[in-house]
Amino acid sequence: MDSVASNYVIRSRQNAGVKALRQAFANNGRIDDSRVAIEGEHLLEEAIRSGLIFEQVFVREDSLPHFRSLWNTRSSAALPPLHVLAPDIFDGAVATEAPQGIAAFVRMPIPSLGDVWSVPSPLLLVLEGIQDPGNLGTILRAAEAFGTRAVFALPGTASPWNLKAVRASAGSVFRLPVFPTSLAGLAELHNHGVRLCAAVARDGASPDEIPWSSGIALCVGNEGRGLTSELLSQATDRVTIRSSGAVESLNAAVAASILLYEAARHRTTRQK
Repeated sequence: MDSVASNYVIRSRQNAGVKALRQAFANNGRIDDSRVAIEGEHLLEEAIRSGLIFEQVFVREDSLPHFRSLWNTRSSAALPPLHVLAPDIFDGAVATEAPQGIAAFVRMPIPSLGDVWSVPSPLLLVLEGIQDPGNLGTILRAAEAFGTRAVFALPGTASPWNLKAVRASAGSVFRLPVFPTSLAGLAELHNHGVRLCAAVARDGASPDEIPWSSGIALCVGNEGRGLTSELLSQATDRVTIRSSGAVESLNAAVAASILLYEAARHRTTRQK
């Protein structure tokens, strides 16, 4: 496949592979329930580093030498089926305004709940109604950076595989397990002795007062409305980030990042 693709540049928009690529990006990167399309050198490198399975790769003709060098230096796997596209065909099929010349179809990792409970006192994250994919991706990036074991996404939260979320996560979505769940499904956390700590705009405890070193799940709500009363009723703790001035509340991604950093700092200090 590789040797054929190297000598054959696709120049038709009616090519089956080009149609599949265009359709995937028109569908926000989602191909089906197990595969997504990614675009750009950084995401491709992160997918390789994360051990994702590549099903097909699409390369703009002028990017072929660079892609070969990248794959040969970053991956020990055999080169996947490769499609070389004329520049105008590639640029017309992907979603970004300034395409980098590399796209791929990859298999989404399948997370295991068993892995979540394989470590004592995990730090978890519960997201309720985070609608902006950019916010979601930023939160996932911070969650991985600060040692979050897994994320539980309640209804109303954007898909972590939305193109904007994938890009904002900078590859964290490839490695951090995200489990769709319901309010009733949070019983799984209670059954494992995990406390629910609700992030609220006011009247919560200081981050220094929260028992972060225990098994705990930080709960972050919708950008405008916050957490629902149903989830708040399940919370064992409430935490508020104190701010000065007339600022009512912080952006959901900013608040989540600060609190996850605080959780990581306290947990690290406790371990020393």
